[in-house]
Amino acid sequence: MMDREQREQPKDGRMKDGPIRCILLSEFHVVAGSKISCQVPENFITKEVFDSIRTFIIPKPQLQRCILTINTLGHKVIGYPVRINHVRYQRNFFYYNLCFACDSGSRTVQYEAVVKKLSEYLLMMEEEVSFLSNAANTANIRNLLACILRDLNGRQVATIVEGDTTIYLKIGRLKPDPPVVQDHQVPLMCRGFEDTDLDSWDLTTQQVLPFINGINHVARIAAEADVENQLVKSCIQNLVYYGVMQLLPLLKYSNVYMCTRELQKLTRDRTLADECRRYVQLQHAPDKVDPVRLPSLFNILQLYSQMTHGVTLRSLCQRLCPRDSNIDERKLVSFGLQHGLIRCINKYPIFTGSIPTPKHKLYTGLNSFDEICCKTGLSPSRIEQEIDMDSNVTVIWK
Repeated sequence: MMDREQREQPKDGRMKDGPIRCILLSEFHVVAGSKISCQVPENFITKEVFDSIRTFIIPKPQLQRCILTINTLGHKVIGYPVRINHVRYQRNFFYYNLCFACDSGSRTVQYEAVVKKLSEYLLMMEEEVSFLSNAANTANIRNLLACILRDLNGRQVATIVEGDTTIYLKIGRLKPDPPVVQDHQVPLMCRGFEDTDLDSWDLTTQQVLPFINGINHVARIAAEADVENQLVKSCIQNLVYYGVMQLLPLLKYSNVYMCTRELQKLTRDRTLADECRRYVQLQHAPDKVDPVRLPSLFNILQLYSQMTHGVTLRSLCQRLCPRDSNIDERKLVSFGLQHGLIRCINKYPIFTGSIPTPKHKLYTGLNSFDEICCKTGLSPSRIEQEIDMDSNVTVIWK
């Protein structure tokens, strides 16, 4: 019996990966119609449940060879119906569906490729030796499904050996969709990919990469690389999906940053601290890194710890003069954002008047200051000056 909590939809609305609860094989019988010919474990899908979804398990022929997912009555069933037309069968066809059953609140997209591959394998076996339609193979099919269920849930892989045929099944881990790339965001290569040979990338990436330096935003990269803006966004989004690149907020001296709890890692992780000191240094030795010239961890922590509400990067630099300590404040911010040591507090202007101008229509509280700068092409100082002089505009920091 399954726990009630396992069947409930996650409270945050996001589906989580769950195990395969059952593997069932259904077929169309010339007399009884759609039925379950074999399932492991036995009677997991009851007759009442199956009768309510049987038209979707063995659907109209137009839907065969398609991944179908049915989510109802506490079960989420993924199938790949296959119809074989041949004169050796009654009514000249054999129709079956190999299905995985999971909890209704589980994420199941990772099983779709496995269901399809396994169904195609059973199709091959049926065409060669009538593996499915021969009643004498029922015990073998049950054992086969039991082994697949055990191995996929336990090891995420399964190997099927039937006669001279071997098939390998593996549950692939799909990443969540990458975020939509905005004009004002700043792409930065992740650690380990900085020195990758340009020839190993596609043509668009080769044109774009030279302009990605952790400072240029997407719109500027598209202009300098002379590549269509949407094409650059698609390229960067693809690199973010595969973990090659990450997106950072646009660096401006009028920005306000705030340190996070992750900042304490600098005092506990010596490797991270040394990496930070090398990354943020303003001047490098001509031959090799000189330990004497590396910024001190004290000065770095002092700068990070002073980042809080109401303190802009400009005022912080004027007060602490990081360049006197051989610290590049731009690299300091970049490193902090990459490792989650700090976060950017964005400004969202809201127009509270009655008759908005075209520019006021951007002040909805949903467009950040960076987005407005990129859309209007105006400098941050110009927009700040206009907002300060407009009594009908309120700014929210978050």
